[in-house]
Amino acid sequence: MTEAAAAPFFDVLIVGAGLSGVGAAWHLQRGCPGKTWAILEARAALGGTWDLFRYPGVRSDSDMYTLGYAFRPWTEGKAIADGPSIRRYIAQTARDNGIDRHIRYGHKVVGAHWSSIDACWRVEAEHDGRRVWLRTRFLAMCSGYYSYDEAYRPRFDGEDAFAGRIVQPQFWPAGLDYRSRRVVVVGSGATAVTLVPAMAQDAAHVTMLQRSPTYVVSRPSEYGFAQRLRRWLPARAAYALTRWRVIVESMLLYRVARSKPELAKRRIVEMARHQLGPGYDVDTHFTPGYKPWDQRVCVVPDGDLFRAIRAGRASVATDRIQRFTPEGLLLESGRLLPADVVVLATGLRIKLLGGIAITVDGKPFRPNDAMSYKGMMLSGLPNCVLTFGYTNASWTLKADLTAAWVVRLLRHMDRKGQDVAVVHREPGVEPEPFLGFTSGYVQRARAELPQQGSRKPWQVYQNYVQDMLTIRYGRIADGVLRFGRKGAMP
Repeated sequence: MTEAAAAPFFDVLIVGAGLSGVGAAWHLQRGCPGKTWAILEARAALGGTWDLFRYPGVRSDSDMYTLGYAFRPWTEGKAIADGPSIRRYIAQTARDNGIDRHIRYGHKVVGAHWSSIDACWRVEAEHDGRRVWLRTRFLAMCSGYYSYDEAYRPRFDGEDAFAGRIVQPQFWPAGLDYRSRRVVVVGSGATAVTLVPAMAQDAAHVTMLQRSPTYVVSRPSEYGFAQRLRRWLPARAAYALTRWRVIVESMLLYRVARSKPELAKRRIVEMARHQLGPGYDVDTHFTPGYKPWDQRVCVVPDGDLFRAIRAGRASVATDRIQRFTPEGLLLESGRLLPADVVVLATGLRIKLLGGIAITVDGKPFRPNDAMSYKGMMLSGLPNCVLTFGYTNASWTLKADLTAAWVVRLLRHMDRKGQDVAVVHREPGVEPEPFLGFTSGYVQRARAELPQQGSRKPWQVYQNYVQDMLTIRYGRIADGVLRFGRKGAMP
């Protein structure tokens, strides 16, 4: 008997012990209490993104009333929470529900191989320098959408001549001393607008260098209505009402932004102008050339970025890098930007399905050839669900729906005596981009992402209520999802 054939068997294997993986485990043990399962986590700690990123000021740009789990109230005061608080929330959820006992740390999944004859996945992982095998009936991919091992790193002329230090947020060096130093943060996305005000508290000055502006919106770090509800109602009721208010408000604002983009653009720019004062060049630095939500809108709690700029501790330069010099950065405009530390907040590198090598009955599986079913399964990939959150709302909203749907699917298969669930591309469904974003990290990954389709159930909605109706209340046996017994692909 081969090592793979003798490997331990689980009904479900969850890949990733971040927000999605811990949430999936909670749903699974509650909805399918008799099933065996484990979480495989490549790193030595749970938390995913919120354990990986350690740069100054790291926080979520989604509120915790929707980024938090539906089943566990967020009870801290700040709605826009810092990374350590989110990490503690995930860890407490895992510990209080016994989920942490099922996590196998240091297990980096590198391969998954489906056999229709056995109706089983053989999962290959690296652990303590050796290869280990596990088998599972069902695979829940909760490993996020970007590479933990590398970020997008453009190269610039003259880097070797630079006398200062170049760092990346994803790999923040412990003990980096930037006190009283001149810092340049390259980028204008969520990471950059977080770093600038945080570093400006100790640095001599921080400049955010951007090629083009991003929409930046100030939101309160604490929600007064949530605090009032907590005084009047039990914690769970207050949390549920707050969650739904935030969901509805966010959906309405998004709909207005997409249906009336010029109105939304004007309003966002006016808010930035109000924050920065009449003498600031908002047209150059905070007026993007694209429509709101063509890229993600950046949130700054309590206007901290704007405050740092007003106080003179931070500034914005809208220009391009020509090259590095020993003293800093020479821009295309001819301006020399002095720097002791340059932070390249230039984006993520997308890696779907954890970048693992997947085969189906011996044939390599390429996500780019597949079409997404309800934003959860990929055509031609049996007994496997991919957790992928929203781009215009909190990740966990979709993750919760996906985890609950997996429970419904497994229970349906048990009732019907089925071993395999798979979808296949339907004729006449035109392929469309999986994500409609124009952001650089999305465009760079077009050859890696799957497609969505021109009609349901192949469309990827960016709408929680629509997904809730489709995923939570829609029929499992919808005529598109196929079921079968072991021995052959249905």
